[in-house]
Amino acid sequence: MTDVAANTTDSLTVHDNRTGREYDIPITDGTINAKDLGQIRTAEDEPGLATYDPGFVNTASCRSAVTFIDGDKGILEYRGYPIEQLAESSSFPEVAYLLINGALPTKDEYDAWVHEITYHTFVHENVKSFMEGFHMTPTRWAC
Repeated sequence: MTDVAANTTDSLTVHDNRTGREYDIPITDGTINAKDLGQIRTAEDEPGLATYDPGFVNTASCRSAVTFIDGDKGILEYRGYPIEQLAESSSFPEVAYLLINGALPTKDEYDAWVHEITYHTFVHENVKSFMEGFHMTPTRWAC
C-alpha cells in the first residue's frame, strides 16, 4: 500500500516491516522532510516515527539564502562569501549590511549605512541623566 506521492521518481520508498505497508517519501534537494516519517505508524492512535540524529551529523536544518555550511568540507559561507574572506577583508558593519541586503555595500552605501547605525545608537541626554540617578554601591546582605 502506498500512502504518499505514488510513483514519484525522486522519492524514497520505505517498507515498514511491522505493518507491511509502504510509503513513498518525496526527495527534494537530496533530502527528505522528517515530518513525512510521522505518517509511518503502527496504529492511527499511535505517534508516528521520529528521527534521532545526535550532533546533527546528517540533518539539514533549513534552506537558506544567507548561510551555506558543509562541515565535512570545512565550508562556511554567508551570501556566497567564504567566512575567511569576510573575516580578513570586511568590517563588522560591512558584513551586517551583506547579511541584511544580500550584497556587500558600495562606498556610498557603506557611508550611508554607518551614518544610520551611528545616528540610531546615540543615547538621549534624558536617558543618560536618568541612568546617572542609579548609584553603584556595594550591596551587603544582612543575616
